[in-house]
Amino acid sequence: MMEEQVGPVTVSIARRAIPGREADYEDWISRVTAEVCHWPGYQGVSVLRPVAATDYAYVTIYRFSTWEQCHAFEKSEERGRLLRELDGMVESEGEIKKVTGLEFWFDLPEVPAQARPSPHKMALVVTLVAYGVVMGLTFTIGPQISGLPVWLRALIMVTAQVTLMTYVFMPQATRLLRPWLFGR
Repeated sequence: MMEEQVGPVTVSIARRAIPGREADYEDWISRVTAEVCHWPGYQGVSVLRPVAATDYAYVTIYRFSTWEQCHAFEKSEERGRLLRELDGMVESEGEIKKVTGLEFWFDLPEVPAQARPSPHKMALVVTLVAYGVVMGLTFTIGPQISGLPVWLRALIMVTAQVTLMTYVFMPQATRLLRPWLFGR
């Protein structure tokens, strides 16, 4: 019997587009995003384009309010139809990770999946790292984008913050603080 999941769910899927099919894959991502945004519990989607930090894969990260709402979308006929369209567009099945709450940023390959830090430790680390990243971005790119519309500045700052936290700072902080985070 599956343990009941409580709280928001974050799913990340890493896929490599077949060379020459990148535009088709990006169009496919746009169609999936247009479909999922109407589902109950949907909280947003972020797409990271292929770079060294993503191991040259597209990474799609989507969030739902509850596990049940996420599961309903994942088992839907609409999603099944969209997944069938991936044939010949991506190299292989996507690498999928699904976590609840803050666990997304505390995933170490060498730590068993069932070993999770306490929520207050995760919240403290995320707060400190987010503060550092926001302050760093404010002083480095803030002045260069100050003339842009506020919605565009916010989009740039949030995208930079999430990318840096996900691929640079949270993995480093999690490894550095591993004894404290995962200790007994």
